[in-house]
Amino acid sequence: MTTRRTFLAGTAGLALPAIWGKDAVAQIRRGDELTIGVWGGVQERIVRQYCAAPLEQQYGVKVNYVLGGTPERRARAYAERGRPSFDIIYLNIFESRQAVKDGVTQPASANVPHFANLYDMAKLGGYGVAFNPVTIVYDRRMVSAPMTSWRDFWRDDLKGKVIWPTYPGAQGTAALLMAAKVWGGSETNIDPGFQNIARLKPFAAIQGSQDQLYGMFDNQVGAASVEFGSFTRTYAESRNPNIVIADPTEGQAVAMNVACIATGTRNQALAEAWVNLHLSPECQLAYAQQTYYSPTIKNFTAPPDLAAKLILGEEAVKRLVDFDWDVVIGNQARWSSRFTREIAG
Repeated sequence: MTTRRTFLAGTAGLALPAIWGKDAVAQIRRGDELTIGVWGGVQERIVRQYCAAPLEQQYGVKVNYVLGGTPERRARAYAERGRPSFDIIYLNIFESRQAVKDGVTQPASANVPHFANLYDMAKLGGYGVAFNPVTIVYDRRMVSAPMTSWRDFWRDDLKGKVIWPTYPGAQGTAALLMAAKVWGGSETNIDPGFQNIARLKPFAAIQGSQDQLYGMFDNQVGAASVEFGSFTRTYAESRNPNIVIADPTEGQAVAMNVACIATGTRNQALAEAWVNLHLSPECQLAYAQQTYYSPTIKNFTAPPDLAAKLILGEEAVKRLVDFDWDVVIGNQARWSSRFTREIAG
């Protein structure tokens, strides 16, 4: 069995990959600098090893990082539209699609060789680099039966035990949209979502972050919530084995990290080389092993014990529930006010 430790150790002695063709190499000059806006922590460590190190060693370039949250780098990218200080910024699924429409970042292109291996959903808004779906998570000790549907939140045995995620935010957005969907609505008919979420009151609590939710689970404040499955799996395996990551019959709500090349970058070939390395099977496997992020490329294999914890294959990816993000973003301010008034109040 390939473990995280043995895989990472084994990569140290591998030859550097042939990451680009002659034409692109001619455009990458020794001493060039690439600026990446990305999350910190484990994600930074992985891209340093699998993207930055090969580029720096093979071409003599330098990689700079701007670390932090998505809102900050998105705001900076918009302020610098057409004259970017970023070459690549990482955004979430709906921000990335909007950024392309707004001319802040570039659409995905076959200039990146691994583009051909991407699932169709991962070709929108830039280059999808990781699926990280949002789903039902629950404490098996506090429910009478497994949760297998989004409608299970409304079961009698969960009355007063639901920890609902705040809105806006990826978790709260998924929870609202899936509530609307399973009660006959949609992003264009959100009333069923709000009306039925209100029926769940009183909540055990409203959670505004993963850390907050996991603390609530530790103290058995409530039985079930909506959260990223990958992070919750790490929490369950390292801290609370009573937590289950559900696979609802209606599907998990799609969430995706996207690598976006800035419009106007002066390092186009180098940026494309970076993205190609991030989409390599080696880098995708490191993410899967260390974060349980699911791959966005089709040419990916994983050990059976790891594969069982990921979204793998065309059919599994097609089960992810996507939305009309233009509608969602256009209504965010109004829905936020309504959430405060009708749900959180």
